[in-house]
Amino acid sequence: MANIKNVTKEDQTSAARFKRLAWLMLLSFGFTYLFFYNGRQNINLVMTQMAEELGSTTTALGVVSSALFWCYAFGQLINGRLGAFFGYKRFMIIGVVSSAALNVIISFQHSIPVIAILWGLNGFFQSMVWSNGLGVVNKWWPKKKRGFATGLATFFSGMAQVVTYLTILFCLEWNPEWGWRAAFRYPMIPMLLMLIAFFFFFHNSPKSVGLADLEEEDDERDVSLEKEIQKKGYLYPYKMLFSEPKVLVFCLISAIAGIGRYGLLTWVPTYFTEELGLTIKDGIFSSILLPFGQACAMFIFPIITDKFLKGKREPMLIIASLITFLGMIVFPFVKVQAVASVMLFVLGVFAMVTGVIWTIAGDIGGKAFSSTVIGVFDWAVYMGAAIQAVIFGFIKDTFGWPAIFIVIGSLYIIMLVLAILTRNMKTKRI
Repeated sequence: MANIKNVTKEDQTSAARFKRLAWLMLLSFGFTYLFFYNGRQNINLVMTQMAEELGSTTTALGVVSSALFWCYAFGQLINGRLGAFFGYKRFMIIGVVSSAALNVIISFQHSIPVIAILWGLNGFFQSMVWSNGLGVVNKWWPKKKRGFATGLATFFSGMAQVVTYLTILFCLEWNPEWGWRAAFRYPMIPMLLMLIAFFFFFHNSPKSVGLADLEEEDDERDVSLEKEIQKKGYLYPYKMLFSEPKVLVFCLISAIAGIGRYGLLTWVPTYFTEELGLTIKDGIFSSILLPFGQACAMFIFPIITDKFLKGKREPMLIIASLITFLGMIVFPFVKVQAVASVMLFVLGVFAMVTGVIWTIAGDIGGKAFSSTVIGVFDWAVYMGAAIQAVIFGFIKDTFGWPAIFIVIGSLYIIMLVLAILTRNMKTKRI
């Protein structure tokens, strides 16, 4: 009996340590990402200033902004696998430090082409963090709590946009003589400081700290997949994933989500200054409800799918798509700042479906290669983001502001149809 009690006590101690480290890992990743958008979303808030000082147009700056999205997209496609190969933690730290350095370098530039090249390179380093971080989350949090863990991580991602808005506003107010360049310097400080906690509390897996890995129903599948990857090579997961119709459909859904999310984030601040005649400061205050709404959706939607939809993710996509479509059609005809700001919050909530998509990626990939599936879906998200950055400037200049929002709304109807199609789709080889 003594032995049984001792074993039980050891098990309880290990379980308590596992839970504590799982929380520390999740929070260290979340708080690091909370300031990571300071090196990515900052350009959207100073586009008008950059265009004026550099003698360019917002359409041209939209193309510059797209350089990050293109490089981020293709970076995500490969970095989910590279992180697993080289070590998640080390890989992610390199991404944060390199992104901060490139932002500071950009702040001293005067050439649009040079800024575009550096901004694209920044996109690649930014892509080294997200899929790898969520891949590690799936190693520490079981499937039944995956919606919560993924939702909390994506909530930090959404709030990161709010933090960026406030940080840039503070920088412009504190050091106005630097103009847009301040947005590429000061915000890098908290971004780097967060790495201190990340270094101490982020662990690649339970096994890396002497704990047993999670045991779940699909462990046998994960072990089998790991063996297949080792036998068939580094690129095998891509071959497997891109042969799955369900994965391809979710790539299309992810691309539409990227157009919706970043179409609004990229152009709404400029919309408020150009169409409603607000100052940059007032435009930022009005626009901030958009990322706040997105952050709420990132946290709440995955939990709803866990608690109330019993792990079924597609119904949430269907509901969100329909409401987003209706909101997008109405929004450009609202000319009162207060009403438009409230509508932005609602649109931010329902247009933001990537939290659900990351949960689906974890369900599909399991512990074996969820970071790769997330990387593939995030590649699709940022392909959509890159496309909108290039074409929405042209659409705005040619057809006016309402056309942007109507196009986004129409795409969400397509998402709704695709989500209905995926309800009964099964993966064959995963």
